[in-house]
Amino acid sequence: MQSPKRQRSLLYGLLGDLPPRGRNTGARLLERRQTRDYDLEYLSLDLNGMGAAPAYFVNPRGAAGKLPAVLFSHSHGGNYALGKDELLRGNTYLPEPAYAKELTGRGWAALCVDHWLFGERNLPERTESSFCKEMLWRGRVPWGLMVYDSLKAVDYLAQRDDVDASRIGAMGMSMGSTMSWWLAALDERIAVCVDICCLTDFDALIAGNHVDGHGLYYYVPGLLKHFSAAKINALIAPRPHLALAGDQDNLTPVEGLERIDRALSEVYAAHGRAQAWRLVVEHTAHVETPRMRAEALSFLERGFA
Repeated sequence: MQSPKRQRSLLYGLLGDLPPRGRNTGARLLERRQTRDYDLEYLSLDLNGMGAAPAYFVNPRGAAGKLPAVLFSHSHGGNYALGKDELLRGNTYLPEPAYAKELTGRGWAALCVDHWLFGERNLPERTESSFCKEMLWRGRVPWGLMVYDSLKAVDYLAQRDDVDASRIGAMGMSMGSTMSWWLAALDERIAVCVDICCLTDFDALIAGNHVDGHGLYYYVPGLLKHFSAAKINALIAPRPHLALAGDQDNLTPVEGLERIDRALSEVYAAHGRAQAWRLVVEHTAHVETPRMRAEALSFLERGFA
């Protein structure tokens, strides 16, 4: 059996042609302002050398010292204009208040970056389909480009003077959920992972004929030759990992959730950390419920303790 290090290398290698992993990450502060609930920085990040990635960084008002920080990955939902603003404004399938207020209210910082095609990186003349097709022609995997940006966003967080690099969490809803567990699997600096409504068993997705529930961006060539979703998520162990899902969500078929839960329960038990893995399934569709929100915040608090 391959070591986790070799499995991470194999997984990363499936993500297509990417910029050098060790390239420097640059940042420009475009604006700093104080809201009623938190301090906000509007940033332009150089993550990949192929164009700026606009981002928001929020922290508690007047905070001092090094704080735990969450890399909040925004969802898809076909809302290409929203992007990083999901951190500040929320979304139709996320209960109020938005996560910027929730996270900073507990004394944590958070970063959210516009991914390719979203927010300020959305170009009306470039559809998701045309972008993905061009990237595949060029030997680049769209999901790989997004994951790479997230890895570099962790680099940026880790180098900030006001962030405790030993307490960086990953969380998100839908596409952001998938990003969070991929990121935590590939990057051991992620101390705690919370994924909301998108822990998807690939075989169950295929069996249920729900593959078209995701856009072309989601699909990594050759992935199923080497990895199941459970095998990717096993790379997060023994670090704390909470998955939140709905039993009416076609993107997370229940039989697939049960399969992943059995596999990860065994993996975490073998590490002597059975309590560090948790799956909570609510009677809902692709929506974060108030209970999910409470579970997510409580789990992050324990993970940062």
